[in-house]
Amino acid sequence: MDLFAIIVELIDLRSFSNLWYWIALAVLWSSASHWVLGVPYDMVGRAARVGGQSAQDLRDLVRIQVNRLLYVADVSGFILTGFMFFVLTSLLMLGFVYDIEFAQALVLMLLPMNVVGLINLRAARAIRAREHDDHALRRRLVRTRLYVQLVGVVSIFVTGIWGMIQNLTNGVLG
Repeated sequence: MDLFAIIVELIDLRSFSNLWYWIALAVLWSSASHWVLGVPYDMVGRAARVGGQSAQDLRDLVRIQVNRLLYVADVSGFILTGFMFFVLTSLLMLGFVYDIEFAQALVLMLLPMNVVGLINLRAARAIRAREHDDHALRRRLVRTRLYVQLVGVVSIFVTGIWGMIQNLTNGVLG
């Protein structure tokens, strides 16, 4: 095998039959469920167990991340929303009208991540709207993580089913 064949094999655009796609999907959802509102989830458990400075650190980090997220949403939310609709519409057309598997794979990663973004934005607005004590703040973060994980489970299931269909119809497994 020459160098070009090795590179083409590593960057194979038949995403659903490529191990790198499934590794990237696993890392994406692992990261999405670990970073709730941009706050590492282990801080929530530590704040519940230890309290004191850990609870204060959690409150501070949540405050910083909520302010950051809401600032970006308020300042450039319409532009980001329009850009994301453009990207998703383009990928949907390329993937499901022109049958480009790489675009289908990107849609199955990006579309649920937009739902995760909306979940995080809604949680940030709820945290900003009223004062939370330590227990209520941790409960809100746990609930937000649960919603993200539910979206992840459904997304991975749909992606797995669609990937199997693609692999079976394209003759990769047969």
